[in-house]
Amino acid sequence: MAEKSCSSAEGCTRESCEGCPSRQEPQSFQVEANVFSEIDHVIGIVSGKGGVGKSMATASLANLLAAKGYRVGILDADITGPSIPKMYGLHGPAPVDDQGIYPILTENDIKVMSLNLMVPDEESPVIWRGPIIAGVVKQFWSDVIWGELDYLLVDMPPGTGDVPLTVFQSLPVDGVIIVTSPQELVQMIVKKAYNMAKAMNIPVLGIVENYSWLECPDCGKRIPVFGESHIDEVAAGMDLKVLGKMPIDPKFAALADGSFAQAQNPHLAEACAVLTAMPKKSEEA
Repeated sequence: MAEKSCSSAEGCTRESCEGCPSRQEPQSFQVEANVFSEIDHVIGIVSGKGGVGKSMATASLANLLAAKGYRVGILDADITGPSIPKMYGLHGPAPVDDQGIYPILTENDIKVMSLNLMVPDEESPVIWRGPIIAGVVKQFWSDVIWGELDYLLVDMPPGTGDVPLTVFQSLPVDGVIIVTSPQELVQMIVKKAYNMAKAMNIPVLGIVENYSWLECPDCGKRIPVFGESHIDEVAAGMDLKVLGKMPIDPKFAALADGSFAQAQNPHLAEACAVLTAMPKKSEEA
């Protein structure tokens, strides 16, 4: 098939072609932030499958950043399975006025917005189709008054569906951290999340492994409950850093029942260091 050319190609000049639709930049799908929000870095916490502990990693990172004095928010984008409010013992309704929606503060001053803070019954199932769920995520960016934040962590739902796509297209995401577990299928899981981020031109900052081991309370031996870890080989194959390996820790599981503001997870210190090393937007300009 012959290549399609401009209908007026014979009379084209550099100047006349500048306004041609074929020369225009691709349309941006980014949504404007609330006018009362000023957010320096947006970081997505993602995975290729569910049940790997994204919310645990998100909340742990938020706590570490807050403990260092950074202004932190968590946007709970897991609309059908929100868990961040429960972890911090937060309940709605979130305050609303003519200017927008206000996030609710945790005990350690992290701003949180989640669907569970907007609905009258936290235990009612969310039976919505993808476009409606995606619209809610956009509203959490455009209608929520986040104020001044150094970091907004976005707790993503699992997989590569509507919501991750909406977040990547609609929010100015500066990078993602992939959360996974030690099972054999880890390579496939990580590559799904990695390939989606790359397709959307979002930098992958590194990988965090959860459920890496269980420490015996009697002898201190590390027991690989889910099998031996393969995360180092997988990360090396994609030229990524392993930013932390989190064990199964009953202490954190207990705190996640409403008191997670008290949790300080030392296993994500390197992931925290990667985030705090990111230059401010004003420094990049």
